[in-house]
Amino acid sequence: MTGHQFGGDWTTEKLERVRKYLTAYMTIFKSNEKARKLRTIYVDAFAGTGYRTRGTTPNHQQLLPFPELTEPDAEAFLKGSARIALEVEPPFNQYVFIERDPARAKELERLKSDFPERKIKIIEQDANDYLKQWCDQIDWSQSRSVVFLDPYGMQVSWSLIEKLGETKAVDLWILFPLGAAVNRLLRRKGLPSDSWSDALTRIFGTDEWKNAFYSQETKITLFGAEEEHYVKEANFDVIGNFFVNRLKTVFHGVADNPLALYNSRNNPLYLLCFASANPKGAKTAIKIAQDILRK
Repeated sequence: MTGHQFGGDWTTEKLERVRKYLTAYMTIFKSNEKARKLRTIYVDAFAGTGYRTRGTTPNHQQLLPFPELTEPDAEAFLKGSARIALEVEPPFNQYVFIERDPARAKELERLKSDFPERKIKIIEQDANDYLKQWCDQIDWSQSRSVVFLDPYGMQVSWSLIEKLGETKAVDLWILFPLGAAVNRLLRRKGLPSDSWSDALTRIFGTDEWKNAFYSQETKITLFGAEEEHYVKEANFDVIGNFFVNRLKTVFHGVADNPLALYNSRNNPLYLLCFASANPKGAKTAIKIAQDILRK
């Protein structure tokens, strides 16, 4: 079996919170007469193998600049969001698991035999590309969805987040790579390289992060000319708040208390965030999510 390795107590904590939300979500849909008529869809955009196993470190090009994702905490990371979602009662009408790695996608097929009563769709494709098309294909007047974006690093583009918000029908759980990736790219003096700056702009959907995370200083050179220098001032709180405020520009409601997930060295790796695109259901969804995130 293909090993799919992640790590530590913070992962269990993350999955437990998502499980609680899915249970509450489906309980509401099954107990409400109008809501029962809607088709419910659960989407895991980086589903891996679906099994909580100890194996080899994920082999992904985007891990290379981020050693935190290959240290023991991350290597012990046990991912099981797909299986946990399938165990939730009442069940969703459909489950969509997306994994572009062929070996892991093949492992996901095992879930169909383990849960024969569930309607499961396995997509072997890039999650950004597939979900943008998926958003356009679903009849959102008849459907509602919970989407879980749980990437290894910075794979999620802002254009996808924006597309999900436009549905007015998606509840989003997203694991934002706060310290695992984003903070590492922010140099103390001077802006990141062009390639990393582009990556940050892609994940935030704007280059305003430069002004939010850096101050500018004017220095006089030996020849009397003025030069502008960027100095990093942002800490983890500033970075996290910036992302949450970005979510608020495209979602009807956003939880104000995202959960920071730390490794054994007490360094924040990720920020578990929640947002709801549904104008009618957002108030209830946010209340439930914020309570879950507090516990």
